[in-house]
Amino acid sequence: QVQLVESGGGSVRPGGSLRLSCLVSTFNADVYDIGWFRQAPGKEREGIGCISFDGVKRYADSVRGRFSISRDNAKNTADLLMNGLNSEDEGVYYCARGSRSYCSAYGLVASRYTYWGQGTQVTVSS
Repeated sequence: QVQLVESGGGSVRPGGSLRLSCLVSTFNADVYDIGWFRQAPGKEREGIGCISFDGVKRYADSVRGRFSISRDNAKNTADLLMNGLNSEDEGVYYCARGSRSYCSAYGLVASRYTYWGQGTQVTVSS
């Protein structure tokens, strides 16, 4: 059984930053990858980036250079640091768990991530 909980969402001014955190709980001691996704109203779910069990990272072109993903296996957390936020970044952000090497092998394909958090809202307003 796996549970993921996102936190850190909220409202930020244009150009501001937010750090989202994903807490992963599981009864199984297997290794896993973490993906970050977002969805704006009326738009398709978009892959943001992912980080493998051993720290390999991938980013979507839309966020590369602005967003950064990290993980702390001792704390069972994966963070998404978002810089230079604008209105196009608004949406509900989700973290998701996939099997090991899914990040490097499949990247931001959402169907490869089998466990999802409830999402956290990010709003950009002045």
